[in-house]
Amino acid sequence: MIVMKQVAERFPLAGAVDRVDAAPAPRRARPLNTVAVASLLSLAALCAPVLAHAQAAGGTPAGESTMVQLIRGLMKSGALAKDVGEALLAQAQAEAMANQAAQRKAATAGAGAGGAVAAAGGAVTRAEGGDVRVTYVPQVVKDQIRDEVRAEVMAQAKAEGWAAPNETPEWSKRVRVEGDVRLRNESRLYSGNNSNQEVNFAAINDGNAYDVNPNTAAGLPPLLNTRQNRDNLWRVRARLGVVATLSDETQAGVRVATGSDASPVSTTQTLGGGLGKKSIWLDQAWLSYAPLKGLTLTGGRFGNPFVSTDVLFSSDLNFDGVAAKARFVPSNNPGVELFGTGGFIPLEYLGADFPKTAQNKTASKNKWLLGLQGGVKWQLDASNRVEAAVAGYDFRNISGVRSAPCALYAGEDHCSTDWSRPVFMQRGNTIMALRDIALNPDNPANTPMPQYFGLASRFRLLDVNLRWDTRIAGSYGLRLDGNYLRNLAYKADEMFARSGNNILNNFDGSGGTTRAAFRSGGSAYLLQATFGWPTVQARGEWNVLAAYKRIEPDALPDGYNDSTFHGGGTNARGFIVGGSYAFDKNAWFTGRWISSKEVYGAPMSIDTLQIDFNARF
Repeated sequence: MIVMKQVAERFPLAGAVDRVDAAPAPRRARPLNTVAVASLLSLAALCAPVLAHAQAAGGTPAGESTMVQLIRGLMKSGALAKDVGEALLAQAQAEAMANQAAQRKAATAGAGAGGAVAAAGGAVTRAEGGDVRVTYVPQVVKDQIRDEVRAEVMAQAKAEGWAAPNETPEWSKRVRVEGDVRLRNESRLYSGNNSNQEVNFAAINDGNAYDVNPNTAAGLPPLLNTRQNRDNLWRVRARLGVVATLSDETQAGVRVATGSDASPVSTTQTLGGGLGKKSIWLDQAWLSYAPLKGLTLTGGRFGNPFVSTDVLFSSDLNFDGVAAKARFVPSNNPGVELFGTGGFIPLEYLGADFPKTAQNKTASKNKWLLGLQGGVKWQLDASNRVEAAVAGYDFRNISGVRSAPCALYAGEDHCSTDWSRPVFMQRGNTIMALRDIALNPDNPANTPMPQYFGLASRFRLLDVNLRWDTRIAGSYGLRLDGNYLRNLAYKADEMFARSGNNILNNFDGSGGTTRAAFRSGGSAYLLQATFGWPTVQARGEWNVLAAYKRIEPDALPDGYNDSTFHGGGTNARGFIVGGSYAFDKNAWFTGRWISSKEVYGAPMSIDTLQIDFNARF
């Protein structure tokens, strides 16, 4: 048989025969898969006793060979494809007929050599001189065929990830899904003595300019709520991300998050709203590449790459642009790690067609953040670890610019520096009027003066962060954090000169709006102590904390820091107390009480209570 010849060639039967089928074979059927043929042969050999017993009992036709019966059974059960089975069936039937003819010829010619082979455990028939045909495969060969087929199939299954029940596809091992959910109950409590004249400059800049001429203004500008409490606000935050490790050097990530609006500093969604569906925003989308050991380049929209506190950058803030992070551990002192970070962050691009109604467009006035930081992490001993970082941040083109005179009364619909108003702001920074609006000579007193507003100060920040982790009272952790910031570009006299004396806020409350009545500053700091586990993860872990913040009005841009303390922004001072407890693995609740008031200007006192239920996966 042709199949038997293939097996004999692959597994020679030492001592059983001298040579195998040297005579020309009948015309072959089309070539078939070697593994499939060997598998069928092994199964046929193993199932032969069962099939023979079935024949004797009348269960199967006695004229069919074991191979034919097996192929028919596999086709009937669906284990063997129809076209493959039919080809194997034709080949097995042809070989069976050829074998029967050879046996009849051998019976008439005698079986002199049969006794010798039979003594060796196999029955043979001699077709003609020099030709030997084997009709029995020893058990050792059957076992060898079966084991090799099984090994080949399992190797292929594991490589392709389709047959191992406890294995997952290779690509899934390179993808990590992560996320968190937070349910918050929040109450904001305002003092009844607060000023009720705090203008919402962000709302004006987002919409139509406000007419500052009292003779033509339609009403008051939009004002912030400063006196009416907001109790039991239920809010939720959900974030879901996927991080893929493409190779040892390259990663990619995408994350989506909730959010009531496009604010960069909060992904919290206030519930209610008539039970309407909630919005999902693209929170992160980034690629990173590590060309050298200890150096990582990241681009896109990514998490904060700098060591900082929420005095400067909210914990929910993500950065657009590119960043590079480097770390180095000296070989002679593995307890020390030096690190550095650089970032080139676009904040806002000037519209390509600004001004829309002018033939001559404004040159590029893009707004940027350039950041550079260096620091050290030092494991002093088993119980003490310190971290220090110093950074410089240069905010380019984010300050307001006084415009050239613009004759809006004559039909102009813009002024030359409208682009310099912030795309997002919170509260606290010193504000200036941007437009130098020309008066109508025919009716100057009743000339409408729709105004936009910008930041009066420039911002070049020095940021110093210190952290000390230690243990006290046995095994309890204690973390001390300190953060100091100074706006090196803060100059009050320059602010008045640049604005043309059009400063609108941060005065002493006397009613004056001159330089003598102006009150601001360029410094901020945070002191915080955390006792217990710095971060809670396992069930039973806990911590308590106490902190004090002071942020002068122009210490930093008010648009990017924590949105909870004093309602977000600057010109705020106060304390925070709170704690966390993990009631299950990666599930914990947190309570915080925040009490703040103004640093300068009209009275503004806000207390905030937050109770959070958190889960991380």
